Amino acid sequence: MAYLILTLAAIFWGGNYVVGHFLVKNADPIILSEARWAITGILLMSLYWHQVKTNKTKIKNAIFVILFLAIFGQVLFPLTLYIGLQYTSSLNAAIYMSATPCMVLLINKLIFKDNITRNNVIGVLLSLIGVVYLILEGKVTNIEAFHVMNVGDLWAMGSALSWAFYCSFLRLKDKSISGNVFVAVSSSLGAIILIPVMMFYMAFNNVEFDAQHYVNMSFIMGLMYLVIFPSWLAYVFWNKGIQEIGATRGEVYTHIIPLSGGILAILFQNVQLEWFHVISAMFIVPGIYLCSKKARKN
Repeated sequence: MAYLILTLAAIFWGGNYVVGHFLVKNADPIILSEARWAITGILLMSLYWHQVKTNKTKIKNAIFVILFLAIFGQVLFPLTLYIGLQYTSSLNAAIYMSATPCMVLLINKLIFKDNITRNNVIGVLLSLIGVVYLILEGKVTNIEAFHVMNVGDLWAMGSALSWAFYCSFLRLKDKSISGNVFVAVSSSLGAIILIPVMMFYMAFNNVEFDAQHYVNMSFIMGLMYLVIFPSWLAYVFWNKGIQEIGATRGEVYTHIIPLSGGILAILFQNVQLEWFHVISAMFIVPGIYLCSKKARKN
């Protein structure tokens, strides 16, 4: 079950690329991010308010862990990515994001002293090769695809590192707190933290709120997708899956995100299926299988 829900979570986030690409044409990314988490927090608090009240003591005891995870998962991860994309290409940002399984291996080894198996290493490397090959669209000798590192690249690397810390430290979450309650509280905290960030960003960059960009059916439908799938279900599924099999084995499922995003783009954006999609999948799928295998007990 863990493998299925991790796959679904990655697919939902893959859809985020397609829907997000459409929405940011008319919406400021920071405002979009705040709206996404604010609506998610309000929705989940409304649906699970009784459970939140029932778990009030547990939430209070674990508030620092929840706040820590919200800062990395709901605030730093999307915020640093959006800032980075103002200065660097989505190609570079995606490459850094695809390196998160390697970062998780290092964090788990250095901080939590996890045992890293040969299958873990081979699996991460295979799927990483597949993702990079997919991002480069098979043009592995095209050195022009890589730009000189600038401030945007550093922000994008920070985004990948934020997600790696989120996945690694997810083990500290109180397992007796249900996934829906946890995401409801962390989403609300993330939305609250983002409010002053958004206000400062809008004031510093002279960004004005134009309601006509946001109050229309296509934008609302796209935003509801972001709320229900990438923000709610994906986080609940991901957290549950990571807790069941661990971040070392589970984080490799991050590599499904660009793969599923490409497939969804083919289905819904009339993107033509290319040979490099197939070849990249031939690396990603066995890489995930190897990294997900349990270590043999002596």
